[in-house]
Amino acid sequence: MTDLIAKAAMDKRIYETLNPAVEGMGFEIVRLRLMGGNTPLLQIMVQKPDGTMEVDGCAEISTAVSALMDVEDPIIEAYTLEISSPGIDRPLTRIKDFGQWLGYTAKIETEQLIDGRRRFKGELAGVEGDEILITVDEGTIGLKFDWLADAKLILTDELIREVLKGRKDAGHIDETQYDEVQTIVDGEED
Repeated sequence: MTDLIAKAAMDKRIYETLNPAVEGMGFEIVRLRLMGGNTPLLQIMVQKPDGTMEVDGCAEISTAVSALMDVEDPIIEAYTLEISSPGIDRPLTRIKDFGQWLGYTAKIETEQLIDGRRRFKGELAGVEGDEILITVDEGTIGLKFDWLADAKLILTDELIREVLKGRKDAGHIDETQYDEVQTIVDGEED
């Protein structure tokens, strides 16, 4: 497995259809899932290469993806299209994500039991070759990326603080917005 972006065969087919256009627009697909139900939902999480995403970008991608899906028509029945950013507690779908979010808390689930367990929660400690390193209660362990079924960051005050700081530094939010949210995160709200 090279990534967790699209896991099911249909997801992979749709990803292969859409990814060149999305990349051509200057964005990355972080995760793509076609979920069943009365009306299937095609959920696509996207971001810019710097990890940011804005509503206008989602709208731009939605328009392009809708047109491409109409032409390619991989989903026979009616479906709902949802384009969103990965959010702060984002899924970790590529091996590079684990290095990028080094030091933050994550929840990882494996396909099979590893030493009697499938769920691991701890601090990301890096990447060595094809292994994800995570520090759990027992110490730092390595999990082969191919073993993973799901992985995501856990929402913590530190993560919120860092993401907001990054957005402020990149000019995506102004100083007053950052200060207001920072105050709430730090628990100093009146």
